Amino acid sequence: MPAFSLRSEDLKAFPVPVRDFATYKSVILGNSPKTVCEYLLDLRTFFRYTEATRLGIDPDSEAFEKIDISHIDIEYIGKITTGDIYDFLLYTSNNRRNGWSARSRKLSALKGFYRYLCAKKHLLENNPTANIDAPKKHTTLPKFLTLEESKRLLRAIREDTESEHTDRDYAIVTLFLNCGMRLSELCGIDLTDIDPELRSLRVTGKGSKMRLIYLNDACRRALLAYIRVRAQNHVPGATKTNALFLSERKQRISQKTVQWMVYKYLRMAGLENRGLSVHKLRHTAATLMYQSGEVDVRVLKDILGHEQLNTTQIYTHVSSESMESAMSKNPLASLHDEPTRKKAGRGRAGQEAESIDNAEDGEEA
Repeated sequence: MPAFSLRSEDLKAFPVPVRDFATYKSVILGNSPKTVCEYLLDLRTFFRYTEATRLGIDPDSEAFEKIDISHIDIEYIGKITTGDIYDFLLYTSNNRRNGWSARSRKLSALKGFYRYLCAKKHLLENNPTANIDAPKKHTTLPKFLTLEESKRLLRAIREDTESEHTDRDYAIVTLFLNCGMRLSELCGIDLTDIDPELRSLRVTGKGSKMRLIYLNDACRRALLAYIRVRAQNHVPGATKTNALFLSERKQRISQKTVQWMVYKYLRMAGLENRGLSVHKLRHTAATLMYQSGEVDVRVLKDILGHEQLNTTQIYTHVSSESMESAMSKNPLASLHDEPTRKKAGRGRAGQEAESIDNAEDGEEA
């Protein structure tokens, strides 16, 4: 999470136009605090870069992180050129080693900011970001656990005799692997979000949008076991919370705690050093559902809470990769012998055989 919030004392470090933009994103567009904070971070980096260039400060030095941008006004912002933005994107790529996703998000923040100033506030006439294309996307297939590896991970939790939170941790990982929810969505679940009969639960996704997730038998069993333990472990006089998953202190579990827990059990299951993470459990759920052959990609889109279908379609590529791998494991895949073709005679049978051969090679018989 960002190191600052949307409180007024934290926003004082930003120029007034940027503060107003943050208010617009939060109040009018209804973006989540996390999204707004990420936009603010990107705009702060951009204006620190323009100031570093103007003042002759090395953008790779410690001084860069201390540059004050609160004085920047609309006149300053209006003098920014398209070339300045290209220079900034080059800096983020070469010096900060930002990948496609990070650079696209920074450009998106700048585009949104200048659209706001030009089209909504009418403070500027020229938009320097208008004709800048998004960085070219390099599509990579998501990492995920196989069915057997998923079972190994769940077994590792069940076999952990030293932990006092196995029921909680098992329920968390079961929800990740079956429902494909995001980390923030899981941590935000309240008891009141769960159907009394454990048939479904509500989660709050990106943009504060709520969606309903239906629970299968595995999720129901895991949740029921945890909720019973949760009730038994309630400490009288402790701060009551509506949060479903509780920490050691009986407060809502943090995202960092969940991440640490998942890394711990990935290691215990022998699945470490593969670049796996909490988010990869979401990929696993989506991949296993699609590979079952019984889940339509449009249904999967709604389960995952994706805005666009093309975001979900990456899992169809994962399935294609699996099919290609299966083909390569065919016992005949390594056979290299060339067929021996006999010369046909000059009689009618030989002519017919030659005609058939030519037709199979794509020539007219």
